[in-house]
Amino acid sequence: MVTREEKEMAEFILMDLDGTITNPKLGITKSFRYALKHWNIRIEDLDTLTRHIGPPLRDSFLEYGFSGDQLEQAIVKYREYFNKQGIFENEVYEGMEEFLRKLNRAGKKVIVATSKPEELARRILEHFYLAEYFADICGATFDESRAKKDEVIQYALDKNGITDYTKAVMVGDREYDIAGAKAIGIASVGVLYGFGSEEELRKAGAGRIAATVEELYNVLMD
Repeated sequence: MVTREEKEMAEFILMDLDGTITNPKLGITKSFRYALKHWNIRIEDLDTLTRHIGPPLRDSFLEYGFSGDQLEQAIVKYREYFNKQGIFENEVYEGMEEFLRKLNRAGKKVIVATSKPEELARRILEHFYLAEYFADICGATFDESRAKKDEVIQYALDKNGITDYTKAVMVGDREYDIAGAKAIGIASVGVLYGFGSEEELRKAGAGRIAATVEELYNVLMD
């Protein structure tokens, strides 16, 4: 649980991208549908694919029994659609820019920590004119040598010279964000406006829960 002392000392705000800063539902689900269609797996309802928003691609495709070369080809097919079109079938959550602006004014160092490839995360944030609000944008590698959320969080902390973990907090909408923070030893805040449920976030061990972007600001500044 996040103590009052931890919240007051939180100078570094690490934030997930998908489901926390932007809503990528359309682009990600259509990319999965495109990839699965290659193996004649037909998806009519895109909502059934929202569970794949958050975890690394490899983990998601393993659910369909893919392995070896087939697994690698599934990832290639996904990116074939996503990198060209799906990346921008996305929208910024209402109030997010003002939220980031206020954190900057408050002197917080805001860092993106996402399991999405770093280059794509940067393209998305630059497309929406949000990159300027972040001290750094840290993500996974295309070869997935760095893909798990704890690996990305550790990379973000190390890259930015953050050694006092009591001054950092991870914000995200899925259990992977919370579990990753817990594995590294930093505080976490779960958000409910993304794709994870309150039950999922609490079970993973979220220190605090915020239902809206406005509430998230209040939690971080409380």
